[in-house]
Amino acid sequence: MEAILLVGGRGTRLRPLTISMPKPLLPTAGVAFLAHQLARASALGVTRIVFATSYRAEMFEAAFGTSAYGVELCYVSERQPLGTGGAIRNAATALESGPDDPVLILNGDILSGHDVKSQVALHTTADADVTLHLTEVEDPRRFGVVPTDASGRVTAFLEKTTRPATNQVNAGCYVFRRSTIDTIEEGEVVSVERETFPSLIASGATVMGHVESAYWLDVGTPEAFVQGSRDLVLGKLSSPAMPGDPGQRLVLDRAVVAPGAVVRGGTTVGRGAVIEAGATVIGSVLLDDAFVAEGATVRDSVLSRGARVGPGATLDGVILGDAAVVGPGNELRDGLRLWPGIELPATAVRFSTDA
Repeated sequence: MEAILLVGGRGTRLRPLTISMPKPLLPTAGVAFLAHQLARASALGVTRIVFATSYRAEMFEAAFGTSAYGVELCYVSERQPLGTGGAIRNAATALESGPDDPVLILNGDILSGHDVKSQVALHTTADADVTLHLTEVEDPRRFGVVPTDASGRVTAFLEKTTRPATNQVNAGCYVFRRSTIDTIEEGEVVSVERETFPSLIASGATVMGHVESAYWLDVGTPEAFVQGSRDLVLGKLSSPAMPGDPGQRLVLDRAVVAPGAVVRGGTTVGRGAVIEAGATVIGSVLLDDAFVAEGATVRDSVLSRGARVGPGATLDGVILGDAAVVGPGNELRDGLRLWPGIELPATAVRFSTDA
């Protein structure tokens, strides 16, 4: 089976992490986020994937080449962003599937453990034009709401409504009949969520919903990105691409964790990173060559490449860009983002009163 992987977004919600790198290539539990998707796709029987690229398109082929995890890879880039539907149609020019063959569509920012084989089986059994993976969430207002009838057929596609009719939402993994992709206007900006799916439903096409509430996470925000990496390290979601066994921490080659440092909660310590004695790092992502000094505390945060945290500093829910420096005694919290190369002097930012 072939697949199209949508990786063209600019990842603006994850800046400054995505200033120099596309979101799907960000290191997640020790490898590029896409490595987890490619390894899982291979295990599911996908033999060929077409990357639908746009932002920093050249970096994807440089990262993965023409094959990875036993899957053949090719790359199709958009000259200008075409939306989700336009990107699928543009990438479809590189497909080799026949008109009635199923084509898997994957989003490059979704971490999922759902049963794709069952989704494909439903698609085949129902002779569907499209089959969507739907998941159930507590608050569906932020997502595309997708009601279904008793047979599992989708009856509507309501993108981000304030009064949702169901808690079933679009989970971003689709199976298209190859010929159905060809009905999307070529070279035009098209949204599958706002245009293609509603149009297919209105025309009487068979659009099915595969409802399954397995592990599912959109990693498009800093908080979700940290959670995804943490969950993979802790083993809440298994991945064939993991470079180590599940546990409280994942320490990569050349990293140094000093005796007496507390490192747990699904933390990843990148290559060449250093955590000194007396430091505490919990549930965080340290990229290559990051540094945490003695007495510092880092929780639920991301330290980009070469970022440094000084003695006694506290970070809680913070993103540091490449080579950013937090001086001793600073206290950073609540989603603060420090852009690449910025240096905070000692005790420049505090949330607590000093003793």
